[in-house]
Amino acid sequence: MTKRHLSADRAYRDSVQPRTGEVRFQVAVEQTDLLVVAEADMRHEMAAFVALARGEIKTWIMFHPEFAASLTPVHVPDTAPDIIRAMAGAAALCGVGPMAAVAGAVAQAVAERFVARSPNLIVENGGDIHLCSTRERVVALLAEPDSGARLGIRLEAGAFPVSICSSSGTIGHSLSLGSGDLVAVRAKDARLADAAATALGNLLRGPGDIQRVLDRAAQLAQCGLGGVFAQCDSKIVAWGDLELVALD
Repeated sequence: MTKRHLSADRAYRDSVQPRTGEVRFQVAVEQTDLLVVAEADMRHEMAAFVALARGEIKTWIMFHPEFAASLTPVHVPDTAPDIIRAMAGAAALCGVGPMAAVAGAVAQAVAERFVARSPNLIVENGGDIHLCSTRERVVALLAEPDSGARLGIRLEAGAFPVSICSSSGTIGHSLSLGSGDLVAVRAKDARLADAAATALGNLLRGPGDIQRVLDRAAQLAQCGLGGVFAQCDSKIVAWGDLELVALD
């Protein structure tokens, strides 16, 4: 699941099939639209929690509009809400604005709040995913329209929690200053993965920029970035802790 080939109705979600003992449901609160796979349907409790998280973010922005507008890191005080400080911290590490981490921040906040009730819990927020699992998972990356090839990232049973977040300069509604087809980032922390995907996506403006992306990824590895997948035109590269698998 990524922003690659993301349509307005999020039709890519149709391919997500829960395993035995799991259910799939949607949580929609204003502009936040989550797909959740869990061991129980918790949509109402999650919706209430998302509303609270959104309220904290919206209230902060009301009094600090630069938090939403800035494309560069913004300092926030230690008294700011946890989700605000987490977004700002991840953005500072990656050199982007704090809203670059908002989707990952919400996904991780929901997962952390409810994982005690469902050890197998996947929260997808517009192509950014935070996963908690007791078993191996495969996250689909993209479908090549010309060849029909489909790739995924295999996540071993002992890897969780883990996040896969993506950025695209050609697909989806999220702001990207690059023009590459896809950058997907693996990290333990969804806020970092989300901000890093944006930062690396901004660098990818052509196939010749792949090495710049890899060099920056190596720097961010010191902050917790685990792996990167990047595609621009016909050039594809994977770096770090990524096991790519072909999907049927």
